[in-house]
Amino acid sequence: MIKKFFIIAGLTAIAGLSAQKTHTVVKGDNPYNIAKRYGMTVDDLVKLNPNSKDGKVSIGDVLVINKSGSSTASVQPKATSSSAKLGKIILLPKQTIYGITKQYQITEADLRALNPNLDSNMKIGDEVTLPLNNIQKFGGAQQEVVVTNKPVEVNTPTETVTPADRTNIAITIADENSYTVQAKDNYYKLSRKFNLNQKELFALNPGLEEKGLQPGDIITVKGIASSEPVKSQPTSTTVSQTTSTPTYSTTSVGDDYVTYTVQEGDTVFGLLNRFGITLDGLLSLNPNLSQGLKAGMVLKIKKLDSAYVKKSGDALNVVLMLPFGFDSGDSKYRNLSLDFLAGAKLAIERNAKKGQSLDVKVIDAGNEKSFKNSLTQINQDNTDLIVGPFFKSSVLEVLDYVKASKIPVVAPFANSDDLLGHQNLIIIETNDYIYADRIVKEVKDAFSDQKIYIVADADQTYAKYLETNLKKNLKNANVLVVKSAADIQPDQNMMTGKPAAVIAILANKSDDVGDSFGNRMIALSKEVDGLKSFSMYYSPIFEKKVDELSQSNLVYLMDRKIDTEGSFEKEILADYQKKYCKTPSKYAVIGFDVMNDMLSRENKKGEIFKQMTKVQTQLATKFEFEKTKTGAYVNKGYRVVRLIPN
Repeated sequence: MIKKFFIIAGLTAIAGLSAQKTHTVVKGDNPYNIAKRYGMTVDDLVKLNPNSKDGKVSIGDVLVINKSGSSTASVQPKATSSSAKLGKIILLPKQTIYGITKQYQITEADLRALNPNLDSNMKIGDEVTLPLNNIQKFGGAQQEVVVTNKPVEVNTPTETVTPADRTNIAITIADENSYTVQAKDNYYKLSRKFNLNQKELFALNPGLEEKGLQPGDIITVKGIASSEPVKSQPTSTTVSQTTSTPTYSTTSVGDDYVTYTVQEGDTVFGLLNRFGITLDGLLSLNPNLSQGLKAGMVLKIKKLDSAYVKKSGDALNVVLMLPFGFDSGDSKYRNLSLDFLAGAKLAIERNAKKGQSLDVKVIDAGNEKSFKNSLTQINQDNTDLIVGPFFKSSVLEVLDYVKASKIPVVAPFANSDDLLGHQNLIIIETNDYIYADRIVKEVKDAFSDQKIYIVADADQTYAKYLETNLKKNLKNANVLVVKSAADIQPDQNMMTGKPAAVIAILANKSDDVGDSFGNRMIALSKEVDGLKSFSMYYSPIFEKKVDELSQSNLVYLMDRKIDTEGSFEKEILADYQKKYCKTPSKYAVIGFDVMNDMLSRENKKGEIFKQMTKVQTQLATKFEFEKTKTGAYVNKGYRVVRLIPN
């Protein structure tokens, strides 16, 4: 692996604003911004003012700033002792200073001393320096940089230096088993370069599948790169990715606050109007605003409304609402419900064996007409989580019924705009607009003046959305929306008169249309080289004819896919086979994934929303939740599958 040695010398701070010995607390002051103003740590401030209860300050308090009247204060954190080893993590979405201190068991004073510019530069992708021991112990998949095998001797001069004098030197030593990801790298390119298949690459780099390739990341590869490209058989490669839509891209939840990432062009006045907050309220939550509003800053906007609070008992009380239709005599969704229940039961038993105390009640939700009768079976005084019902109208009725108690509700299938305003709702299904945005990105990366065909469904909603955004993102794009795959024709090269490649996009969920699209791509790939095809949706033909479709460079999206070679997946499939003597159906897989994911986020207090920022992949489904500006949590996880040609 690549190793980095970090030498930090002369870590001191300047008290640049004042050399006075005391400070009178005014409105908006807090221990952190006072300490920062005078070049001190919060710990130093508290030690100098032992009468301030629990380190808190009140307006009018007179605080001792320093005893000598000197305008400087030396700051030497524990993490920079002469034998300390340091590492770095890459800042992830929704991580906050408070969250980092809790996860990595480091005081805020030590964290800020190691990262003097943390406030002003705190944005996704930034490096944060931490003691290596803390990263290894608490970092999990977020470990990014490993430093020296032996302690590094660090000279720390005692004289005061200015911020410009601080030294942060990185020396990189590479070995043959490591590689630094470049801006234009992709999985296909790396697999050919290092003679690896994608599963081997993921096995060598835990967490890479979830995170994706990021320029500058250091990954492990097998041996030295081959000088010749490796010829491989057509394969299907799966890449877990997510994308952002304008609705959720800059507002998120960290700890107990709604946060916002400042964009280029933002103004304080605009933020006050946008979020309906006061200037005083914004400044009190964000003392670093005194340095000015800068793009990339993460601002606390407001305290979250109080979430669900567990009523009593140690056991987690779960209600599972499924449309069996026994009482209503409606068996339309009975088999689906029984399959969902089979998968959910396996997840329940699995978590119970791990020590989770569970009390699960299954309710027949009937059909949409008879649903109200089932609501009376929910004990609002002793229910911690509701999974189901399936239909949007029923979900809305449940949300209205538990409005006062704020019981978390999980919607396995319902997803529409009128659900987004409920803060206690968790939506599992990924919105199709997220898929469409990803296809636009994929086409943009592949585009070089080809004609673009979009095979639409009856109402053409997503086809028109794709057309609009492709024209917006591509210069002089020639986009045609067609009703049938048969309408896709090769272009003509004006210079040679020969057939020229086109780009084809499937924006229709129908398996029959998908079948026609797949066969048309196979036929066209025999006529012309360089054909590029994309699909918003999965179709069975994509797995039946991998070799043939790989010649059209097919890229398609899907919400669920089981990696049958994964150890976790093998274990769950074996347990299901042993319990039910068959392989799980689609809805059994969904039942397991939804229940296992939700239970894994719960704690004894039923505080599921405190764990919603974790990205998790279950048997087939990737869960990556993001809180919408209006309240609900929406899953934005999906898979990207690429068929790689010879």
